[in-house]
Amino acid sequence: QVQLVESGGGLVQAGGSLRLSCAASGRTFSSYRMGWFRQVPGKELQFVAATRWINSITYYADSVKGRFTSSRDNAKNTVYLQMASLKPEDTAVYYCAARPPLGVVVKTHPDDYPYWGQGTQVTVSS
Repeated sequence: QVQLVESGGGLVQAGGSLRLSCAASGRTFSSYRMGWFRQVPGKELQFVAATRWINSITYYADSVKGRFTSSRDNAKNTVYLQMASLKPEDTAVYYCAARPPLGVVVKTHPDDYPYWGQGTQVTVSS
């Protein structure tokens, strides 16, 4: 079992930056695959970023590529999502998610992640 707690959300003006943190506890966190998703009310969860374990390459949704950067610090059991050049359309509740270390293919669908944080609100004003 893995427990995840996000923090770092808030209100920011368009063009600004925020860094989200996702602190994990439980089992061997360093072996778990991590992903980031976001959700706007009334819409489905949207993939944001996920890291392929074998070579640590991170995949990003086209909508955030070049602006968002995901990283992890296994010593602190924490993953981060650095968001820059934020746009009003980035407004959403952001979730980190974890999946057991099975397979090498990066997973971008929320159904592939059994463990989720509570989410943190990011609001970008125009």
